[in-house]
Amino acid sequence: MNIKELLSRYAAGQRDFRNLNLIAANLRNMNLSGSDFSGSDLRGANLTNTNLSNTNLANASLRGANLTDVNLAKANLSEVDLSNANLSHANLHEAIMPDRASSGLLFQ
Repeated sequence: MNIKELLSRYAAGQRDFRNLNLIAANLRNMNLSGSDFSGSDLRGANLTNTNLSNTNLANASLRGANLTDVNLAKANLSEVDLSNANLSHANLHEAIMPDRASSGLLFQ
């Protein structure tokens, strides 16, 4: 599925986007809140300033993704690969976070 089709389906009310291949996709400044991206491959994707609140990202790969200023409030990030992801200024309020040992994240 390409980005244009994803946005068209989202606008039509679809929220089930499980197991998609979105490697290096440019999803910057988009509203995808409430979607299910569980199991999707978002390695290297640009999600800067994207609204992913209330989104299911369980078992997704966000390795190396740019998540600067992303809204992940109440998102399910369990079992997500966030290694080398940029989470600068990300809103993680009430998000379900991955296990530190397996995520590659450094919490300071």
